[in-house]
Amino acid sequence: MTVLVWIADDTWQDCVDAARPHGEDFLLVHVSDVAGTAHGAFAGLFGRHSSLDPGTRLDDLAADHATRLLDAAAERLGRPCARQARVGRVEHEVVAAAQDAALLVLCRDGDVSRAGPRSLGPATRFVVDHAPCPVLLVWPT
Repeated sequence: MTVLVWIADDTWQDCVDAARPHGEDFLLVHVSDVAGTAHGAFAGLFGRHSSLDPGTRLDDLAADHATRLLDAAAERLGRPCARQARVGRVEHEVVAAAQDAALLVLCRDGDVSRAGPRSLGPATRFVVDHAPCPVLLVWPT
């Protein structure tokens, strides 16, 4: 069964390290939502000149960033794994990616100075509440 590891920009190393002992079949997932926001803002404000849309450049930058981050995570994992770069609302994409997973590994991303609800950011809270599989919630180091 697949262990899905959410590769978030700030906490991916801890997630990869925590996931390693829990399986042999890994899927590393990174989600970007910046470009979509830029496309929408541009269309709303300046929609007549699509050649000037900054979202196109952000799409390229986000794809390059996701590839580099997923490559670094795969190298840290040190095992064969699948990689998936997704675009959309982060929390919805992570939940969708976890549909066939045996385990979802993610990291606390809120106020980690103390335990409690505020130690999870809004997207992470949504994922924990809606995950279709068991969740391994990791404290960042």
